[in-house]
Amino acid sequence: MSLVLPPLLPPLSCPAESALLTAHDLSAFRGERLVFAHLGFSVAPGGALLLAGPNGAGKSTLLRVLAGLARAEAGTIMWNGADALADRVEHAGRVAYVGHLDAIKPGLTVRENLDSPDAMAALERLGVASLADLPARMLSAGQKRRVALARLAFSAAPIWLLDEPTPGVDAASVDRLGLLLAEHRAKGGVVVAATHLPLPLPGAATLTLERGT
Repeated sequence: MSLVLPPLLPPLSCPAESALLTAHDLSAFRGERLVFAHLGFSVAPGGALLLAGPNGAGKSTLLRVLAGLARAEAGTIMWNGADALADRVEHAGRVAYVGHLDAIKPGLTVRENLDSPDAMAALERLGVASLADLPARMLSAGQKRRVALARLAFSAAPIWLLDEPTPGVDAASVDRLGLLLAEHRAKGGVVVAATHLPLPLPGAATLTLERGT
């Protein structure tokens, strides 16, 4: 039984010589359902790509594929001209991934959850330094999200992958995140983010995924 793939989506691209992160002809399943096919895009240093589209269109799956956490059925991901996933351990070191789950351990304090000498400075950047010694189980959903985002403040990873980073987060914290994103991009880092809400990523390209039938 042959597999009929959806039509090729037009790639989002920058000049080949300036591309840092490139995806070519990507296809992926979630379970037994093909969620996207023939996706292509490239992001230059300092660039950003917003993933838009309805729930179930494959935005989260694409981010997990880019992070090396899920396998593509077909296609390649290139980093600086080389196969990004040839060494998945090495690739993990170049990725900071903030998924739907906040990855917060409720039995640890906020500071212990970050587990970094830079924890206090990072929490200050997201406006949650006053919560540092509270057990994480006492945090609201929005506070947990801000703690998860605080990890970006000390991340040296050049690729930031963000899956719906701002639900439950107040406007002031979105502004704080915007500063982190701007600093990361100014250093040549790239951002790929799935979102239904506006994000402070000026100049970002948008890739809209459509839910298959």
